[in-house]
Amino acid sequence: MVLTIRKQMGWWLALGVMPLAAFAADERTCNMRDAALPTNSITYVLCEQGLLLVTNDDGATWAQRKIASTGTLRAVAFLDVNRGLTVGDGGAILATADAGRTWQPRVSGTTENLTDIQMVGEEGWIAGYDGVILHSADGGKTWSKQNTGQSLSLEALFFLDAQNGWAVGWSAVVLHTVDGGKKWQQVKIPGAQWSLSSITFPDAKNGWIAGFAGQLYRTKDGGATWEAKKTPVSGWLSSIGFDGANRGWITTDAGFLLSVDGGETWKPQSTGDQLFLNKILRRATGTAWALGPFGMMKQTAAGTEWKKIVNPLSSNAVAEDPK
Repeated sequence: MVLTIRKQMGWWLALGVMPLAAFAADERTCNMRDAALPTNSITYVLCEQGLLLVTNDDGATWAQRKIASTGTLRAVAFLDVNRGLTVGDGGAILATADAGRTWQPRVSGTTENLTDIQMVGEEGWIAGYDGVILHSADGGKTWSKQNTGQSLSLEALFFLDAQNGWAVGWSAVVLHTVDGGKKWQQVKIPGAQWSLSSITFPDAKNGWIAGFAGQLYRTKDGGATWEAKKTPVSGWLSSIGFDGANRGWITTDAGFLLSVDGGETWKPQSTGDQLFLNKILRRATGTAWALGPFGMMKQTAAGTEWKKIVNPLSSNAVAEDPK
């Protein structure tokens, strides 16, 4: 029995991780903040306290990798299975080239809190407080500020490609660029007044913005004009996304809003658990994952149902090392 335990410990150490059961105390302090899905089999989940959780079997087993950070981490992005970046408070940017086993700080040039990151090939953008947008042209090695002309905090980014991008944030601020951020222009949306938290474009013409007080806006002409869409809730619409069947999903405190007609109408769909979901992510296969500070869910094969993923920090298993 002792020999078996020693062999298992040696295997865990060879992977550079420890079994998650050994960190059971972290379950009380691990708030899941963001995730990255670089391949159809590997998922990275960021805990704001400085943990990266990884699974390569659709959430059945997990491994844990630590990120040395002195503040809250808010967002994560991976260029491929090995190269990733995470950002957070105080201008923190950390990079990994070995799937999260080790992390190195990057100079951000700001002390503002950083809220979101997106990579498009080797180019990347980071949004943050006080209107900050940072840009990298070398895979995240170096970063420089772009002039947004804003002092309001930005909460989310979305780039269709390396030229056409959007940012949204507090007090209904919406920014748009058509040249990779060399110039950002403010877009006024009629009736928008509360903070905006999520933006997505399923294609070049159709875009969506969601935010506080049930705000939901749609464009059908690539962002030239926007219209308000009614929803059956008046609370926070925290994240919006579309799956491969063009079903729309919006995360709310109570679960989801679902649209099966391309976003024309939305109906509540309960998750059965109060997970406070606030992030929708889509795999290349078209299926979606959702997460909140207290748990995750993944879309089932049926498409309109979701399965809860057991809290990774309560699992006794260790995921195999991603290749």
